[in-house]
Amino acid sequence: MTTLVQVQDIDKSFPLGGDNTYLALTGIDLQIRKGEFISLIGHSGCGKSTLLNMIAGLDLPTAGTVLVDGETVRRPGPDKMVVFQNYSLLPWLTVRENIALAVDEVMPALPRAERNAVVDEHIAMVGLGPATHKRPGELSGGMRQRVAIARALAIKPKLLLLDEPFGALDALTRGNLQEKLMQICNEHELTAVMVTHDVDEAVLLSDRIVMLTNGPGSVIGGILEVDIPRPRQRLSVVHHPSYYSLRSEIIYFLNRQKRVKQWQAKPHKVLARHGLEKVNLDLGFVPLAACAPLAVAEAKGFFSKHGLDAVQLVRETSWRGVTDGLVDGTLDAALMPSGMPAWMTAGGHGGTPLPVVSSLTLSRNGNGITLAKRLADEGVHNVDDYRRYLLSHQREPHRLGIVHPASMHNLLLRYWLASHAIDPDHDVHLQTIPPAQMLADLKDGSIDGFCIGAPWLDRALADGHGFTVAGDLAIWPGHPGKVLGVREDWALAYPNTHIALTKALLEACQYCAEPSHWGEMSELLSDRRYLGMKKEVIWFSETGVDGSSSVPHHLFFGKGVNRPSRSEHLWILTQLARWGEIPFPRNYVEILERICAVGVFSTAARELGLDAVSYQRGAIELFDGRPFDVDHPIDYLNAVPVHRDFSVAEIAIGAPRALAG
Repeated sequence: MTTLVQVQDIDKSFPLGGDNTYLALTGIDLQIRKGEFISLIGHSGCGKSTLLNMIAGLDLPTAGTVLVDGETVRRPGPDKMVVFQNYSLLPWLTVRENIALAVDEVMPALPRAERNAVVDEHIAMVGLGPATHKRPGELSGGMRQRVAIARALAIKPKLLLLDEPFGALDALTRGNLQEKLMQICNEHELTAVMVTHDVDEAVLLSDRIVMLTNGPGSVIGGILEVDIPRPRQRLSVVHHPSYYSLRSEIIYFLNRQKRVKQWQAKPHKVLARHGLEKVNLDLGFVPLAACAPLAVAEAKGFFSKHGLDAVQLVRETSWRGVTDGLVDGTLDAALMPSGMPAWMTAGGHGGTPLPVVSSLTLSRNGNGITLAKRLADEGVHNVDDYRRYLLSHQREPHRLGIVHPASMHNLLLRYWLASHAIDPDHDVHLQTIPPAQMLADLKDGSIDGFCIGAPWLDRALADGHGFTVAGDLAIWPGHPGKVLGVREDWALAYPNTHIALTKALLEACQYCAEPSHWGEMSELLSDRRYLGMKKEVIWFSETGVDGSSSVPHHLFFGKGVNRPSRSEHLWILTQLARWGEIPFPRNYVEILERICAVGVFSTAARELGLDAVSYQRGAIELFDGRPFDVDHPIDYLNAVPVHRDFSVAEIAIGAPRALAG
């Protein structure tokens, strides 16, 4: 498809008086194809309208170039028509006269009859035939905006630019106009760029959504491809499998930008006392039953007991929030999936490899592979049935939900599928979905199942929307679930704080392991600060909160439970490489030594008088009996039945360094 607009490395600054300037946008690169509909979204002040104005020629960049159809944009013109939120109609002219004014100005060489025909065509296009002779004061807001759109389209622009065109309209009028605009753009193959604050509007109308970060110095934070086929209908588009994923991605981005802005506005003085380098910590978590040690440490005063008297628990909606929080420094530490330290250290998050260390395994087990009840109704009761089901329904999309590429949910699900001759990348599609969205997607049929932990696993069973086809105890009993993770430079800058944090959470893990506490923990986690759901669906055993089961959902404490294991992290490295998330590190021994903060754990356990919990766990043994030889991980990788073409490479993470500043 031909490129119509090229935004080439533009910056835009505004003078503030004296020698001061405000940098609104920096390093903006964007290619817009002919016939494409682009939305610009971001918080107020991020430079959306500024970028639109520079494409329109209403403003010029401080640096860089904007090209439309190969020509540098230096001024506004009829080839680039802008529709503003405030309509911009001449109040003394009728609908017809407002449109005719633009047509007469741009097409004076056309005979009058042809110009009249153009005006009539566009009045009909926006459905304003009965209002032809009315003035703007006699029209509703939606009708006025239709006049503005008709006027813009009547002069046949190369590019339609819309600055929050529906922002002042009521929901019903806005919806009708959105559908009319979609119809016009599709029929006439218009190229359009729209500024919007409305997430649903962006997903409905766009081919791509450009997300801008906060100012000053806003950049493009991400570009989403909208894979929903056209033509689209407002009422049916929400049932497309990608709709809620795209919507969630935009909302996450906007919430993340808001979180960063709030964090930047706070004072960030490091509070040191009680012999600790830092006592004011932001500790991230995702609302799951496995976050119990963090909630207990806060509620029972274990943080304060160990000198951390200014800890704030930060609830994230997804594991991506935890990743970004560690990358940008808005989080000091976090509850994270057991694979995340290795994944981030090897650069799996897409950025520069960021060494992340773990001094504590917070929980084990707690997951399960759940399939939708509708599959059971079609005779699927075990993995052999599921494989036959996939073979007999090859034309249908088969999606299974995971919460993060580095989560044990993903790695166990992939291992289980591959061991039963189901390729997890070809026979099914694994889709990353926030935990809280899993159940809704299972209910509406957009996914076939998921691998996740409590309480969402239990909710699916209790509500009758799914059934467990394989519990994690039947795949790898005692596998690591969640760990404590901190950046390596943070750990080096605050060694005593790191030990104190490990002590507080290890003591909380010991409390969580006692069955007599599970009822109290369910009530605690039901608070909106943590899970925000009924305590009756927050279980820590297979039979509920009463603790009568001999096999708990989660192992929080015990011999070999909490000590970080290099063998387990090595197995995780092999699986991440197996599925193409990272290259297998040639320097894996160094990486494992830096990931596993065994010394911090041992010090914490010793100071708590818990030396017995630090013993080494046994060999890794999964359900298929395939041995994992820690001395020959690449041979193991080559021997597994299904894997991608993995690579082996040195992961350049550099020497350990202290936190900057």
